[in-house]
Amino acid sequence: QIELVESGGGLVQAGGSLRRSCAASGRAVSGHARAWVRQAPGKEREFLAAISRTGGVTYYAESVKGRFTISRDTAKNTVYLQMNSLKPEDTAVYYCAAVPQLVGVSIGAETYDYWGQGTPVTVSS
Repeated sequence: QIELVESGGGLVQAGGSLRRSCAASGRAVSGHARAWVRQAPGKEREFLAAISRTGGVTYYAESVKGRFTISRDTAKNTVYLQMNSLKPEDTAVYYCAAVPQLVGVSIGAETYDYWGQGTPVTVSS
């Protein structure tokens, strides 16, 4: 069992940047792949990005590729989502997630077992 605690996010103007953090604690935290997922009002969850436990493998959805960067600090058990060139359509509640995985990443929100509390990001036009 692990716990994920998110920070960062908030309100930003279109074209601006934000960085989200997700700190993990608990048993065998380092053996987990991590991911970011968002859900906009009235829409289904959207899987955004994932990173392997070592940081060597990453995945991005087409909607954020080139604008968002996922990274992790293994010493701090923390994963980051750097969001640049934000658009109003990026407005959503953002969640971090984790799943036990020694190699590679899992793609798709349904494959992740542990979730952060979710934090809203609002991009104004």
